[in-house]
Amino acid sequence: ALTCSYQQQQQQQTQTPASPSYPSSLSFIDIGANLLDDMYQGTYRGKHRHDADLSDVVLRRAFSNNVEKIIITCGTLSEAKRGLELSRSDPNLFFTVGVHPTRCKSEFEGSSADDDDDDDDDESKSNHNDSNDNGASTASANDSGCWDEYLMNMRHVVEEGAVDGSVVAIGELGLDYARLQFCDKETQKKGFIAQLDLAKSLNLPLFLHNRETGTDLLDILKEHYYDSDGDGDGDGDDGHGDNHAKNNDNTNTNTASSSHRAGGVVHSFDDTFELAQQFMDLGLYIGLNGCSLKTEENLNVARQIPLDRLLLETDCPWCDIRASHAGFGHVRTKFPTKTEKKYEKDCCVKGRYEPVHIIQVAEVIAGIKGISVEEVAAASKANTLKLFGNLSK
Repeated sequence: ALTCSYQQQQQQQTQTPASPSYPSSLSFIDIGANLLDDMYQGTYRGKHRHDADLSDVVLRRAFSNNVEKIIITCGTLSEAKRGLELSRSDPNLFFTVGVHPTRCKSEFEGSSADDDDDDDDDESKSNHNDSNDNGASTASANDSGCWDEYLMNMRHVVEEGAVDGSVVAIGELGLDYARLQFCDKETQKKGFIAQLDLAKSLNLPLFLHNRETGTDLLDILKEHYYDSDGDGDGDGDDGHGDNHAKNNDNTNTNTASSSHRAGGVVHSFDDTFELAQQFMDLGLYIGLNGCSLKTEENLNVARQIPLDRLLLETDCPWCDIRASHAGFGHVRTKFPTKTEKKYEKDCCVKGRYEPVHIIQVAEVIAGIKGISVEEVAAASKANTLKLFGNLSK
C-alpha cells in the first residue's frame, strides 16, 4: 500500500503534525482534476524529473484515501479524446468535453498562440507550459467552416463517451478576461455561445470557467442558455439545473426547455458573493478549491455558500493550499512531501496538487463554516450526483 496517507502522517509526528482520523465512510468526488497535465507524466516546466505516476501512484493514493470518483477536466478536443481514453481505464474516472476560453482562438481558428490556461493559480501560472495539446490547434483550418467542423468533432467525442457513461459535462467553457493575450473577448464569447448551443442540444451540464468578467458570463448564460426558445432572446424563465438524468446516458438529441436545462457548476469560484448568488439563483452550483480560499475575502464568500449549492474540487495539479493563504490555518491533514527533484513514490510532490488533497479543501470549508468535514463531504457528494447523474458505468 502507498504510504503517503493519513496513517503514515500519524507515524511521522516528528516531521509534521499528526493528521486527524476520519471514518472510512468519508467519501469525496473531485469534480475538477487536470489529470492530463504533464506533471503526472513526471515533467515540470519542460524538465523531465521522474517516471509517469498517474495510474500507479496518484490515482491509487486518491482511491485509498477516501476519494471515490474523479472528473477529468478537458480544455481542448485533443484533451477530450485523451480524457475519454483515460476514463475508460478506470470505472471511477469520468471526463468533460469542451474548449477553455483562453484556447478558443487557437482551437476554433487555428492560431498558434502559446496558452497556459490550465493553471487557475495566478502564483504559478507563469511557470506552466501548455504542452498537453498534442497539436490539436494545427488540425483546425483558418476558415469559417472550422468552427462547425470542430463542434461536430466535439459532439462525436461526447457521443462516444456516452456509450459507457464516461462523459458527464460540456466544459471547461466560459470566459477569462485575465488572460486576453491568449484570446480576445469577442472570440471567447463566440466560442462560449457555440458550446452552450452544443450543451443544450446534448442536455449535458456545464463545467464553467469565469475569471474577471464582471457579469458578462452571467448575462450570456441568461440570454443564450436559459432563454425559453433557444433563439437567444432571453425571454424565458430561469432554469433550475437539477433535472439532469440520474444515469450516465447523458446525451439527448432533443434540446431541453429552459426550465429543464441540465444546469452546471461555476468552478474555481473566486469572485463576490453577490455574483455567486446570481449564479445560484439560476440553479447553478459553486465549485470551490484552493484558489477559492486564498484571502479573507475569499473565505467570507465561501462561508456564505449554502451547503446544497457547494461542490468540492482540487483543480489539481494547480490550486494547492499554501501556508500564505488565509485558509491554511484550517488544514489539518498534511502529507509527506518532497520536491520533484527528490521524487519518491511514497510522498506527494511539492507544488503538485492531487485528488487526494481534496480533504484539505473540505477541512477549510468545514473550519470557516464551523461544521464537520463529514457534513461538507456528504453535501458535496449529494450535490455532485444530483448534477452529474449517478456516476456509474
